[in-house]
Amino acid sequence: MSSTLFRTKKVEQSILDTEEPEHALKKSLSALDLTVFGVGVIIGTGIFVLTGTVARNNAGPSVALAFVAAGVVCALAALCYAEFASTVPVAGSAYTFSYASLGELPAWIIGWDLVLEFALGTAVVAVGWSGYVASLMDNAGWQLPEALSGREGADGFGFDILAAALVLVLTGILVLGMKLSARITSLVVAIKVTVVLVVIIAGAFFIEGDNYDPFIPDSKPVPAGDSLQSPLIQLMFNWAPGNFGVMGIFTAASVVFFAFIGFDVVATAAEETRNPQRDMPRGILGSLLICTTLYVAVSIVVTGMQNYTRLSVDAPLADAFKATGHPWYAGFISFGAAVGLTTVCMILLLGQTRVFFAMSRDGLLPRFFSRVHPRFKTPHRPTILLGVIIAIVAGFTSLSELAELVNIGTLFAFVVVAFGVIILRRTRPELHRSFRTPLVPFLPIVSVLASLWLMLNLPAETWVRFGVWMAIGFFVYFLYGRSHSRLGRHEETTVGQVLKPPGSDAQ
Repeated sequence: MSSTLFRTKKVEQSILDTEEPEHALKKSLSALDLTVFGVGVIIGTGIFVLTGTVARNNAGPSVALAFVAAGVVCALAALCYAEFASTVPVAGSAYTFSYASLGELPAWIIGWDLVLEFALGTAVVAVGWSGYVASLMDNAGWQLPEALSGREGADGFGFDILAAALVLVLTGILVLGMKLSARITSLVVAIKVTVVLVVIIAGAFFIEGDNYDPFIPDSKPVPAGDSLQSPLIQLMFNWAPGNFGVMGIFTAASVVFFAFIGFDVVATAAEETRNPQRDMPRGILGSLLICTTLYVAVSIVVTGMQNYTRLSVDAPLADAFKATGHPWYAGFISFGAAVGLTTVCMILLLGQTRVFFAMSRDGLLPRFFSRVHPRFKTPHRPTILLGVIIAIVAGFTSLSELAELVNIGTLFAFVVVAFGVIILRRTRPELHRSFRTPLVPFLPIVSVLASLWLMLNLPAETWVRFGVWMAIGFFVYFLYGRSHSRLGRHEETTVGQVLKPPGSDAQ
């Protein structure tokens, strides 16, 4: 039984599967498109919202160091993703990489994990976008009824119509094609980056040196029983989130990590890239480098403009300019945030549909969802299904309860991909690798340890919820996926089947 659970899918077979006309995605993306996608999804809720929260509760002005720490963890993982994406240019990202290196059950687990990560990420960001738009509408004197704004009305019902509508509109755009999505993303990213640069350049003139004193606020140990942090971290250090000091920086890093979620989504578009061997590493590493630089610069400026104890939790960038007597900048930032978060939603939704599509094409989910649209060459069926589900979830989502689940899901994917690089180097050393992760196995091992460290800094409740989702995933796999796996049902003939002329697979 164990041999069937850990059977691997050959890289060559995965690539051949992409040539079946009914299950093939259109190749239309360049390195610039991928970089724009990466920047578009990374710059979002994290920089516009989380800066104030972690500065006040965890790190003070040293929040900039928290962004650096989170960026380093992502960079380690990005090097592993870049090797895999250039070697296995197939939709599915960490799911496909795991299938080629670790086996079917680990691949299913990581695919199931990614479905949760991208779905909740899309819903969370849609709610954040709704909040910004509602704020802009309030400034203009327009207000939605409480029951349609995400707040519970007198009858106890509350549905965020703006968040749901955004997800549905973006679903339609993704169905129409990747190139249209890339063009819209490019326009929106240009607006978003402009806003961030305005914050950095204009805010630099309002910095007061006293706001950086102390740069790392004193630590304040508290009884372990008062903490919501992981019990293991409490046992080892007896520190809790919000205690500042050096440990506060690491706790802040585990929270602001949400701001970096997205570069791994670039890998899900490998199959739709014209030259994935060259362009995937450029898109993944380039977008991460750009965003880390912007994040650090913004956090330094904002904590210099206003003392960290007075930073706003809901809109720290905008409110910092208000506090310095420049409300015009505040309105401009709110507009940029509202526009910019649309790309975050769209690219997270894109990532989820590609993972779902890849799992379906392998038979682990119903093959019905692996058929592409005859005209647009997009996986329209899973896109529409997931878009509708996420729109409903976004309408009822509680922002605070779900963000940490997204973090733990992403970090878990990082761990699996790093292990996969080491294993595939040993099992398939002859594979052509356009990009090679340096210092293997040392660097992937460091990536695993760094990701696990941030995972351990997340609350215990997050681990419980994550465990429940994984348990459901195991149940679904053994109930459906294992018996419907194409690799399992045609283990001796699958390679021959995919070598047939394109279009001969009638499935």
